[in-house]
Order: sequence, then structure tokens, then C-alpha cells
Amino acid sequence: MSLLKVTDLGKSFGGNRAVDGVSFEVAAGELLALIGPNGAGKTTTFNMVNGQLRADTGSVVLDGHELIGRKPRDIWHKGVGRTFQIAETFASLTVVENVQMALISADAKLYQLWQRAAQHKRDEALALLDQVGMSAQADRPCSVLAYGDVKRVEIAIAMANAPKLLLMDEPTAGMAPQERNDLMALTKRLVVERRMAVLFTEHSMDVVFAHADRIIVLARGRLIAEGHGEYIRNHPKVQEVYFGSGKTFEKKAAIA
Repeated sequence: MSLLKVTDLGKSFGGNRAVDGVSFEVAAGELLALIGPNGAGKTTTFNMVNGQLRADTGSVVLDGHELIGRKPRDIWHKGVGRTFQIAETFASLTVVENVQMALISADAKLYQLWQRAAQHKRDEALALLDQVGMSAQADRPCSVLAYGDVKRVEIAIAMANAPKLLLMDEPTAGMAPQERNDLMALTKRLVVERRMAVLFTEHSMDVVFAHADRIIVLARGRLIAEGHGEYIRNHPKVQEVYFGSGKTFEKKAAIA
């Protein structure tokens, strides 16, 4: 049974139809990759699911709840987490304080300004950090972390509202190959353990084919293919619009 169901999603900017009738589903425990060439409509689709953009047409239903028309914070409280292409943390706070702030926000509680965040939800924050392999660095400032570790902290922050759906925008951007695969292996483990769904955009084909359960491909705002890795890898239309004449997924992955 699908956890997320997107139906006939559409968005125009002036005379440009950026997303045109896109439909797909994501099940609990599934890692779905959204790929396509530049200008395919990936970011627009992603932002409509998250509420950053209002869809012109269509429906986005999460676990029986319509998300179209809701504000991003309302969508967050409905169980949608998100990570960003450029990791977003408070560099001046420690690792554990970053996660504590997210936990406090998830509870919709406000504390007096003179009360330190360290007094609240530390144990819960440490438990989340343990899940992403960052508990040993809990009291270090985020500003001194390696980039791959910052991305792990960002996942812990995204877990603060116990999401049913996690949206990941270019999660491995700027990372070395081993870091990329380690991060996505961690994500897959969390998907299985928590029975949540993940929708992610990604340019690194090695990451997509190694870790995605299914792949959907957009081109010029339309969904042109969806399926498992081998089907997408060998799809003539995908090869044509995504990589251009004469290129293959193997060649693209080798230089990613």
C-alpha cells in the first residue's frame, strides 16, 4: 500500500509548463529516486510535495492526508522531513544542540530565552545521533565537523519529527564516492528500520543504481519512465533524453 500518492501534479511559470501531469507513488520502507536532466522539473516537483510551491493541478496525499494547500510547517507536522543539497545546521551550536532544537520544534513548545536548550531532550537527541553514528561527536560544534558528518547530523535533525516521508534533495552532493555510498547505506537502513518512505533527487548514477528501490525519470516536465534499476538503465528514451546520443549510464556513472 502506498504511503505517498502523487496524482496529475502540474505547475506552470508564465507560459512554461514546468511540471505536466506527473503521477507516482511511494510505499513505506521504499527508497525512490527522482532523476532527470537539467530543467526536467525535478526541483519543482520536489518543492510541490514539500509545500514550498503551490501546485496548479493535482494531488499529493500522504497517509490519507491531502498536502496541497498546506504550509511547509504544517506538512512537516504531518510527518514529512527534509534534507537539503547544502546541509543546513547551526554552525555555532553543538551537534546535540542542533538535534535538540529540532526535537523542541517538533513538540511545538517554546522555552524561555534564558533556558539553555541543553536542558531539554538531550537523551532523545543522543538516541537519534546514535542511529546515524554521530553520538561520539555530540558535544562538538557543527562548525568543526567534516562535511560528511554534517550530512549525518542533518539526517538526525530530519528524524526529529519521526517522519513518515523523508525528502532528500541531492543528499550526496559534494561528497567523495565512499562517503556517498556510506550515507545512502545509512539512509536505507533507517528506511527499513522505521518503515518510512524516502523520495530523493540525485545526480550521481552510482548512488541511484546502488541504493534506490525504484527510479522515476522526468524530462521536460513529464514522467517518461519508472521502474527498477535495470529497466531504467536500458530504457531507450531515458538514454536519449537524460544523457544524449551515444552516452550510457555506465559511462555517466564512471565520471560522476
